[in-house]
Amino acid sequence: MIMTELRKLSALVGRNTKSYFKDKFLFFTSMLTPLILLVLFFAFLRNIYLDSFKAAFPPDFTIDNKMLNGIAGAWLLSSVLSVSSVTVAFCANMVMVDDKINSSINDFKVAPVKPATISLSYFVSNFFVLSLVIFSVLAVGCIYLAIVGWYISVSDFFLIVLSCLCNILFGTLLACIVLNFVKSQGMQSAIATLISALYGFISGAYMPISSFGEGLRNFLGLLPGTYGVAMMRNHCMNGYLNAFAEAGVSIEGINAIKDGFDINVYVFGNSVPLGAMYGILLGTCAVLLVVYIAIVVLQSKNISFKMLKKNSK
Repeated sequence: MIMTELRKLSALVGRNTKSYFKDKFLFFTSMLTPLILLVLFFAFLRNIYLDSFKAAFPPDFTIDNKMLNGIAGAWLLSSVLSVSSVTVAFCANMVMVDDKINSSINDFKVAPVKPATISLSYFVSNFFVLSLVIFSVLAVGCIYLAIVGWYISVSDFFLIVLSCLCNILFGTLLACIVLNFVKSQGMQSAIATLISALYGFISGAYMPISSFGEGLRNFLGLLPGTYGVAMMRNHCMNGYLNAFAEAGVSIEGINAIKDGFDINVYVFGNSVPLGAMYGILLGTCAVLLVVYIAIVVLQSKNISFKMLKKNSK
C-alpha cells in the first residue's frame, strides 16, 4: 500500500516538474528574477555598501580591496539568496494554480490517488524546482566572490547550503499554503508581485533593519523571514570578518559591522543568537507544515463528502 502511494507520488512529482520545465519562459522568469537582483546589486549598490563598510574603520586604516569587495558581495549574495527563496517559490509553484485553471485537478480527484498524495506532489516538486533555482544563483554568486575576493571557509560554505535549504523549506511551505486558495492566474500574479515588492524590505534583505526606527525594528524582529536573512548573513560574511580581525580591525569595528549589517539582530534590546534564529525559522516551518496538513485533510474530507453526496443522488 505504501509502495503504491510512493509510486503515485513519484509519478505526480515528475509530472509537475516536467510541466514546470515545459514552459521555458516560466523557468527563465524564475531564474531571471534573482539574477537581475544580483546584477543590480553588484552594478549599482556595491559602492554604497563599500562606503558603509569603510565607515566602520578609522580614517587612517587601510585594508585589502579584495576583503572589502568580497564582504560587500557576500552581503548582497546573502540578500538575494534569502529573499529569492520566498519570492521565487510563488512563481515556481505556478503548476498548482494552472491545474485548477485547466481543471486538471478534477482528473486527479476522480483517479485512484489520495488528495494528500496530490498535495504532497506539489510540495515536493516546488521544493525541487526552487532548490535548482537557488543553488544556480548560489553558483553564480560564488563565481563572482571567487573573482573579487574569496574568504569563505568550507564549513561556512556548507552552512550557507544549510541556510539555503531552511529558507527554501520556508518559502515552499508558505507558497503552497497561500496558492492553495488561489484559482486564477491574475490572483497568482498579484500575490507574486506583492510578495516580491514587500518581502525584501520587511525581511531586511534590501535594507538593513538596523537602519529603521526602534519600533519597526522590534516588529520586524518578530517575523521569521528576518532570521532567514540573518542566518545567511552570518555564514556568508563570517570568513570576511575573521579576515578583517586578522588584518587588525578592532573588536569594536567588527561589532559595528555586525550590528549595522544585520549579522546581529536585536529584538527589544536583546541580541538573538544564531541557534535561536535557526530555531525560530524551523519552528515556523513546523507550524506551517501543520497548517498545510490541516488544509489538505479538510479539503480531502470535503471532497469525500461531495462524492458521497453525489453518489447518494
